[in-house]
Amino acid sequence: MNRRHGNRQRSRFAWQETLRRALSPRTWLRRHAQVSLESLGRLSHNLVASLMTAAVIGIALALPAGLYVLLDNLHRLSGSWDGQAGLSVFLRQEISEPAAQQLAGTLQDWPEVATATLVTPAEALAEFGQHTGFADVIGSLDENPLPAVLLVTPAGGHTGPAAASALQQRLQSLPETEQAQLDLQWVQRLSAILAIAKRGVLIVSCLLALAVLLVVGNTIRLEIQNRREEIVVTKLIGATNGFIRRPFLYSGIWYGIFGATIAWLMVEAGFFILADPVQRLAGLYQSDFSLETLPVLLLFVLLGGGILLGLLGSWLAVGRHLDDIEPA
Repeated sequence: MNRRHGNRQRSRFAWQETLRRALSPRTWLRRHAQVSLESLGRLSHNLVASLMTAAVIGIALALPAGLYVLLDNLHRLSGSWDGQAGLSVFLRQEISEPAAQQLAGTLQDWPEVATATLVTPAEALAEFGQHTGFADVIGSLDENPLPAVLLVTPAGGHTGPAAASALQQRLQSLPETEQAQLDLQWVQRLSAILAIAKRGVLIVSCLLALAVLLVVGNTIRLEIQNRREEIVVTKLIGATNGFIRRPFLYSGIWYGIFGATIAWLMVEAGFFILADPVQRLAGLYQSDFSLETLPVLLLFVLLGGGILLGLLGSWLAVGRHLDDIEPA
C-alpha cells in the first residue's frame, strides 16, 4: 500500500516537474523558435510559390508606402516655400519713383512687414527682358509699360494664411496701389490638395490591407488543405488546435516579413530612379531640394503592418478551416 502510494506520489511529482518545465519561459521560447524555423523551412521547400505570394503582398504594401512618402516630400517642398511667402504691390502708373521710395519706407515701419523693397519700372523692364529673351524687342518700345513694384515680406508672426490675407487687404486699400498680389497663394492650394490626397492614400491603404488579408488567408487555407491528413493524424494522438495552429500563424508572420521587405526594396528602388531627375529639375529653379525615401520610423511601421496583416490573415484562415478537420 505504501509502495503504491509512493509510486503515485512520484508520478505526480514527475508530472508536475514536466509541466513546470513546459511552462518555463525558456522552454516556451525554445518551442516557439523551433516552430518558427520549421515554418520558414516549409516555405523554402516551395520557394517559387512563397516568393510569388510575398511579392503580391509587397506590391500591396509598397503602393500606400510609396504614395505616403511622395506626399511627404511634396508637403516638405511646399512647407519650405510657405515660409518665404511674400506680396507684390503694383503701384499706379502715375506714382513717381521718389513717391514709391517714400511709400516703401513707410511700409517698412509697419509691425507686420519685415522688408519692403522697391523695384523701379526700369529695373522691372530689364529683368523681364533678361528672363524672357526679348531684350531687343523691349528696347524698341517708346515708353516703359511696367509700373513700379514693392516686394513686401511679412514679419515672422504674419506669414500664416489669415495674417497674410489681412496684410494683402491693407496694402490693397492704399491709394497708391493698383493691385496687391499674394505671390504664393498656390502653395496654400497645394497644401489643401495634399490634405485631400492624404485622405485618399488612407482609403487606398485600407483597401490594400484587406487585399493582403485575403491573399494570406487564401494561401494558408490551401496549405491547410494540403496538410489535411497530417492534421488528422496529429489530432488523433491528442494534439490541440492551439498546437496545430501555431506553425500556420508563423507562416503568416513570415509572409508579412518578406512582403514588407519587398515593399521596402520597391519603394527605395523607385525613389532612387526618380532622385536624379528631380534633383536636376530642382536645380533649374535654383533649389537644393532632394527626394527623401522611407524614414526609419515608417520602415518599422511598414514591417509591423506586414507582420500584423500576415498574422491576422492566417489566424482568420486557421480559425475558419481548422475546426472542420476532425478525425473520422
